[in-house]
This record gives sequence, C-alpha cells and structure tokens, in this order.
Amino acid sequence: MTDRRGAGTSCGGQKPTNKILWQTLRIFSFVIIASFTFLPEVARAQSYTINSFDVEGNRRIESSTIIARTGIQPGQTVTAGQLNDAFQRLLDSGVFETVELTPRGNTLVIEVEEYPTINQISIEGNRRVKDDLLLEAINSQPRRVFTPQLAEADADQIAEIYSAQGRVSATVIPRIIRRSDNRVDLVFEIAEGTTIEVERVSFVGNRAYSDRRLRRILETKQANILRTFLRGDTFIADRIEFDKQVIRDFYLSRGYVDFRVNSANVEFTRERDAFFLVMNITEGQKFSFGKISTVSEIPGVDPAAYQAALKIRPGVTYSPSLIESSIARQERLGLKQGVDFLRVEPRVTRNPRDLTLDVQFVLTRGPRIFVERIDIEGNTTTLDRVIRRQFDTVEGDPFNPREIRQSAERIRALGFFAVADVEPREGSTPSQVIVDVDVEEQPTGSLSLGGSYSISDGFGIAIGLNESNFLGRGQNLGLTLSTAQDSEQYIINFTEPYLLGRRLQFDLGLGLASTNSSFASYDTKRVFFEPQLSYAISELSSLRLRYGWNRSEMTQQDDEVNGAVIASEIEQGKRTSSTLGVSYLYDSRRGGLNPNAGVLFEVGVDAAGLGGDNEFYKTTARGIAQTRVLNEEVVLRASMEVGALHWQGDDFSRVLDRFLIGPNTFRGFEPAGLGPRDLSNGQDDAIGGNYYWVARFESDFPLGLPEELGLRGGVFYDVGNVYNINNVNTAGADIVGADGSVRHVIGVSVLWETPFGPLRFNFSKALKKEDFDKEQNFDLTVQARF
Repeated sequence: MTDRRGAGTSCGGQKPTNKILWQTLRIFSFVIIASFTFLPEVARAQSYTINSFDVEGNRRIESSTIIARTGIQPGQTVTAGQLNDAFQRLLDSGVFETVELTPRGNTLVIEVEEYPTINQISIEGNRRVKDDLLLEAINSQPRRVFTPQLAEADADQIAEIYSAQGRVSATVIPRIIRRSDNRVDLVFEIAEGTTIEVERVSFVGNRAYSDRRLRRILETKQANILRTFLRGDTFIADRIEFDKQVIRDFYLSRGYVDFRVNSANVEFTRERDAFFLVMNITEGQKFSFGKISTVSEIPGVDPAAYQAALKIRPGVTYSPSLIESSIARQERLGLKQGVDFLRVEPRVTRNPRDLTLDVQFVLTRGPRIFVERIDIEGNTTTLDRVIRRQFDTVEGDPFNPREIRQSAERIRALGFFAVADVEPREGSTPSQVIVDVDVEEQPTGSLSLGGSYSISDGFGIAIGLNESNFLGRGQNLGLTLSTAQDSEQYIINFTEPYLLGRRLQFDLGLGLASTNSSFASYDTKRVFFEPQLSYAISELSSLRLRYGWNRSEMTQQDDEVNGAVIASEIEQGKRTSSTLGVSYLYDSRRGGLNPNAGVLFEVGVDAAGLGGDNEFYKTTARGIAQTRVLNEEVVLRASMEVGALHWQGDDFSRVLDRFLIGPNTFRGFEPAGLGPRDLSNGQDDAIGGNYYWVARFESDFPLGLPEELGLRGGVFYDVGNVYNINNVNTAGADIVGADGSVRHVIGVSVLWETPFGPLRFNFSKALKKEDFDKEQNFDLTVQARF
C-alpha cells in the first residue's frame, strides 16, 4: 500500500511539470526565431551609408573644411560609434560652440554654431596693475576665436598676478558683450580686493637664535605701522618658499648641518583679514671643522701643495661655502700645474662626541669630457661676449660642472636678465658636451629720485639716470645731479668691467661740484676728471690705480669778511692738481671665514706734481673691524682713519688740500668744528690740518620693541685729533690749535630703518674739547631713494 500510494502520487505530479516545460520551450523558440528575424533590421538601423553632406550654420569656416574634419568620406558606411567620433572631432577643433550630426537617408546633415570672434579685449576695475601687464599675461587675442575655456584660464592667470602682489582675495570674471557679425567684446571684470598682511611671523624649535634675529633675514615681514609704503608684510606664497631657503642657508653657514624646516604653516586670523606665519624648524647641533687633509689618487700629483692652498683651519665654524671655495682653489691650482680633469671630492667624517667634521679633500681624475661649444640664445640686446666672459671655460677646455654652475651664478648676478638658465647636454660624441645658455632680457635702465637731510648740508634732492648695460656691452653709464642747501654736484660716471677683455675694471668720473656752506666764509667750485683701474688680486683684496685732475677755486661769500689765512688762499685764484694714486683694499666682512665678523683695511697714496700747480703727497688709511655677539643680536664695531699731507710745492697749501673733519668722520662737532682755526679780523675760520686721526668705537643693539618698527639703539665713543699747519700762509693770522689736542666724545644713537631710508639720530657729549671747537650735540641724517 505504501508502495502504490507512493507510485500513484509520483505519476500524478509529473503531468503539470511536463506542461510547464513545454510552454517554456515554445517561448524560447519564439525568441530565437524573432531574434534571427529582426536582427538584420536593427543592425541596418545602426549603420549609415553617407553619399552627401549638408552643412548648416557656418559663417567663417568653409563647408569643405568642416566635412574634412569629420573624417567621413562620401560613399562610406559608418556606424553610430563612428558618427560619435566625428561629432567629437568637430567639438575638439575648438571653433564650434554646438555641433549636431543628423543622418537623413544617405545625407549627413551637419548643424554647427561657431564660436564668435573676439572684437576687442578690455580690463575693468584694475587700479593697482596696469592694463599692459595684464594683457601680456593672457592668451586670448583680438580677431581670434573666443572660447570660454580659454577666457577662464586667462582670468585665473590675472588672479595669479594679483595673488603674487598679496591680493589673494582678488576676483576676475570674464564677460562677453555680443556684437554684430558673430563678434564679441571680451571684458575681464576685476575686483582687486585688499592686500592681506602677515600679522605675525613666529618660529617653533629655535634655540640658538631668537625670533627677532630670524625675522631679520626673511623677505616676509610682519605688518608695519608704515605698511602703506612697505610691501614686505604682504602675504605672497612664493616668497614663503624663498624664505625657507634663506633660513636654511643661514643655519648651514653657521655650522648647523642637520638643520631642516619641518613646515611653514600659513593660517588666517579669526577675522580672516591677515595671516599668521609659523615656521617649525629643527636646528640640530653646531659643528666646527675638525681635521683638514688632502690626499691624491692621481699618480704624480703631490697633495702637499694642494693642502697648502687651503684657507680653512680646524676650529672654524663649518660652512658649505668654505668647502666650495676650497675646492675652487685646489682646482685652479690643478689648472696652473697642467693637471687636466682634476676633480676634488670632499669626504666628510662626523665626530658627534666633539661636534666636529673632519674633511678630507680627495684629488681624483674626472671623466675625459670636453666642452664642444657654448650656445647662447635669447639675448636680443646684450652682446654674446658679455655673457661668454662670465665663463672661465672656453670651447675645447675640459668640462668642469662646478665651473659651469659658478658661471651661471655670475650671469644671473649681472642683473641684465629676468631668466638665465645654463644647462650642459651631450654633444656630438659622448666625450663632449654643449653648454646651452638661455636668457631672457629685462630692462637695465633706471631713473632714481632721492632725498637727504643732514644738519650740516640741509635738505637735498638727487636725481640719477643709470644704464647698467649700455649698448648691450655690459658697461655702466650714469648721470647724477644732486643739490643740497649748501652744495651741488653734477657727475657722469662710466664703468667698463672687462677692459681689453680681461677682468680689469675701468672707471671714469667727471663732473662739477660747488659749495656754499653756512659753516664757512667762502664758496668753492671744482671741476674734476678721475679715471681709475681696479684689479682683483685675490678673493678678498684688490688693487686700484688712479689718476686725478681737478681745477678748484675759492671765492668770497657776499658780505663776508675773511680771516687772514682764508683771504690769502682766495687770492690764489684757480689752481690745478694732477695726481697719480694707488690704493690697496682688503675686505673680509662678507666673504671671510666668519659670517658674523670681518675686517676692512684700505691704504692709499696720491702724488701731485705731474703737471698742474700743486705738488704734494697725500696718504690715507682706514680700518674697520666688526662682529656680532649675543646670538648675533648685538653688533660691535671699531674703526680708525688716518691721513697725512706732505706739501712739496713752493706755494702755500689751501684749506681745500688739507684735512677738515666733520660729523660724518667725528661725531659731536659741526663741519670742520675742530682743529686749527684763524681768529684774525674778528673771524673764526677753520683752516684744517696736515695730519689727522680718528678712532670710533660703537655698538648697536635691539631696544626690545616690536621688530617691525625697525628701531635699534646704539652707543658710541669717538676720539681723534687734527693738527699741523706747515706750509700755510699765516701772515697776519691769529692761529689757535695748530699743535692739536685729543678730543673725546661719547653718545647714544637711535637707528630707524624706514621705508624712506635709514634714519640715524645721534645725541653726543664732548668729554674733552678746546674752547674754540664748535660742538654739535645732536645730529640727524636720512637718505632715501624711491
């Protein structure tokens, strides 16, 4: 029973299953038959045979050009995908605003709407930036096709120009004005906004140097109370990157070899009207030079001579620039000894225990690569030879990458080019290189206006015309006209830095000068002609040879009665001096071993008598030593000047030939306020002396005020003397102070770095002076160029 029931149940359930299966097979068969029946029709609907074209809507562009752009040939069968490709090609041409392709039978209808052409371009709303500068920066041009994409790109470019000036909130909107004949006027509407200042610059991680010291070296400055005239406090993104490099160079030159800038974060203030700049730095430890040695891997090259050429010594603060200069010295020595392809490889060993770096200079033989040629492009004004003479390497010389880098720096330092790229590339053979020099000229002429004020000379105005690349020859030509209340000068200067193609500088000065001083009872006029040759005899020293011709005259001021000495010298009339001179200058304040200290020493001798009316020998010398202490916050400076006049002629000397000391040399006294004087005829005439010496000791330091004010304090002590009046006509004169006496002056100063120029206020008190001296307790000087 159970089995039957089971059999009967099974048989009864199979009938419905067979019925469903049969219906499924019928539907499937129908779908297959329908697919084969209608597939050719669908395929035929997606393919088109194009025998002709109908172009509509074009005005400027020929129909044949549009048809050719589609890439479809007459009689060609194309698919929908190929039509889409043709559509895209027409859009990508950039001249159509809309495109529509419609097959109508065997004809392809092409409907286009051309972009309009630009009739004119206008800039509106700009006051800070001239139209010419903005128009040069955009790519849209009149009589060319207008495209929204290009107009938007141009607007972004204009905004970048404003951003570079600190106006990051400036907005630029391109708009069009429809004109007839499918033309438009393109207008860039500018909302310049305001400059966003840097309210505070701070540092995190600095221990050796204060924020105030580090802020002084940055190009970006904190907001200043005179910010109308100051642009350093404006936020410019590119300037931040420059500042990061500047601060890195600052630390590396002082031995902090592990220094790094972790971040430079710029954040808006809460009011979103200014920025905070925070530099996060890691100083690391300060290292000095340890053992300095030289070894040679070149047979026959004695390292002892190369070791002797080095200037750095153990204990000196480590600096990459000193390593670079040492390599240059040794490679120059190799050239003199005829060692080709000499390379100097510095190998540095760190001694963390005593914080020193041992440097071993290894003399090796570099690859045998020669300079095939030097190609110069982009110089439209500057002559090729002006650029070529910056290279110590010429065609055919061994290739030295370091010398090429230094030559590139010299080209940039000329100031003639906005861009100067120097890149070597492989020449005609692997053993040769071609040095490509690509430059972009920039204006080299300038007009400068200046003003000055001092208690001795009063107010003055200076006008200067200068061309630093005269006729593209690298020469400097300048004209200066300066007038002060008591003096006038008209001077022409000319400089040829490479006389006869050598590093021999020729300077020529000629001019006219006159004085009408309220501190003297006479006026002066002087015409002069002064050529000079200068030659660098080392990295820090130079020799100068000069000739001087001048004709000078003393004249009596109106309603003035002169003392006996001055009256006799006025009677001499015009006198001519013809002098030959030589001077030696040594200056290590910038290029020396210590970036915080340096000395300057200069000595010169002039001999007159090769023609002219006067015969004398004049010797002058000066020396300056300065250093920074207390984390470079305080500057200490000591200087000394001496001069001696040995008169040789039969005539008497004049006050114009002798030494007169004023406040620029000896503070605390009026111009010519100390030294021998003539009291005859009720006058009080300073007559100068044949000898003088002055020593000055001073210091300047921060006052604890906000750095952006630019105020520093100072103290000074001056001591000196002016004496001896041999060869002076003293007939009828009443002379005092001829033997001289040492004067002592102390004082305080306030130094103010303003956008107009540096101001210095000196308050002084003479500790020791003579009764006939003319004391001046306050002195103010200011010079400005704008």
